[in-house]
Amino acid sequence: MPQKTTAAEIGAQDIRKTFGTFTALKDVSLTVGRGEFLTLLGPSGSGKTTFLMILAGFEAPSAGKLFLNGTDVTHAPAEARGFGMVFQGYALFPHMTVEQNIAFPLKVQRRSSAEIKRRTQDMIEMVGLGGHGHKRPSGLSGGQQQRVALARALAYEPSALLLDEPFSALDKNLRGQMQDEVRRLHREIGTTFIFVTHDQSEALALSSRVAIFDHGQLQQVAAPRDVYERPASRFVAEFLGDINILPLSNGQFEGGAIVAGPDAGTPSGFLGVRPEYMQLHQSKPAAGNGIAARLEDLTYLGSETRLSLRTKGDVPLILHVPTASLPEGLATGAEVWAGWPSERGLYL
Repeated sequence: MPQKTTAAEIGAQDIRKTFGTFTALKDVSLTVGRGEFLTLLGPSGSGKTTFLMILAGFEAPSAGKLFLNGTDVTHAPAEARGFGMVFQGYALFPHMTVEQNIAFPLKVQRRSSAEIKRRTQDMIEMVGLGGHGHKRPSGLSGGQQQRVALARALAYEPSALLLDEPFSALDKNLRGQMQDEVRRLHREIGTTFIFVTHDQSEALALSSRVAIFDHGQLQQVAAPRDVYERPASRFVAEFLGDINILPLSNGQFEGGAIVAGPDAGTPSGFLGVRPEYMQLHQSKPAAGNGIAARLEDLTYLGSETRLSLRTKGDVPLILHVPTASLPEGLATGAEVWAGWPSERGLYL
């Protein structure tokens, strides 16, 4: 069992980054707790990787301050921060074996030969690469190379591990395996993890909190369930998967009253409902909200079927329905109803 490390608390205060006339980050402030798994999530160009590079010390902020365990490290070089780093492209030394790659940062720190040997073997076993220590990166699969990169970054027991889209080059199955691996390592080692991805499912699956970026601004920082169930903005709601957006007029949709629960937020011109909370009905539901619509398409996804509907006012709706619950003979063109409990809607 690997030993727990001393985890870092990292604070960012009004971080701004400009490149010429372009502002990549706009006054970003957040605190990463000790031992937390924080994911920086957002579309391409949102500023998440720039923020990670500033945390790492590879980029200097144009304004603002960074703190490590309460100490100002805004202008400290990367090597003085003591963070581990895992890159998208692995960045392994091709001429070195697995053992030599993992041992490299320990040699740079001038650890004793005995400690280097012990620590290297511990890390090889920890990431499940026993028997591969003699191989060079070219003799490993993509998943194995990523395990080496993780082991090397964790070998010298950093107080924080920064990961820049480390699984983007892996296929779906390998990606899932590596997600499980990273989650296990974080649980066992206890260090602070800061992870960058544009994959919403990955962020929700791995993180203790998710920080969502858009156009250089921090949109929301919260637990995965909270950013999904209670998004702070329409951007967050739409970025985190399918959501039905209903335009309202005086609390009505297409002439019918819409009831929202007490936790729906401040009433606005739009109500959002996640597809999994909408049910298919063949007549107007007796309770909750209901919208008449026409079925336009069915997409079979195994245990679940995705239904595409369109209301009489030409508003598209998406429903995720258990395949086993679909009425027999349901076909495109059918006149149906989409219903949902009032507490499942939120104002956007």
